Amino acid sequence: MSETIHSIGRRKTSIARVYLTKGKGKITINEKDYDKYFQTGTLQYMVQQPFVIIKEEAGQHDIEASVTGGGVKGQAEAMRLAISRILVKINPEYKSALRAAGLMTRDPRMVERKKPGQKKARKRFQFTKR
Repeated sequence: MSETIHSIGRRKTSIARVYLTKGKGKITINEKDYDKYFQTGTLQYMVQQPFVIIKEEAGQHDIEASVTGGGVKGQAEAMRLAISRILVKINPEYKSALRAAGLMTRDPRMVERKKPGQKKARKRFQFTKR
């Protein structure tokens, strides 16, 4: 029986729920292979980045992920945070290396809400003096 480790990563409005089990290194996102889901090399590298930093764990685990909300970049960054958190659950010694690479920090920046009586969050309607 293989045990499953669960973690959540968030970025902007994206939420990634990641389940890690022992395996051969297969990454599945919303029932699609990760290189079919994230089509650019940059986004694929973003998902792989925690394993690139922690070389001992690469290719030993299968990842099943459910990703919702936001755009593809926010989703990839949410996946990266969730995978990093799982690796720290496996071995707490990985935390310093992942933190040094900036992968353990949840980026809190969100889109500012639109205010009433204005065009956007900060832009106002044109003022006419006369």
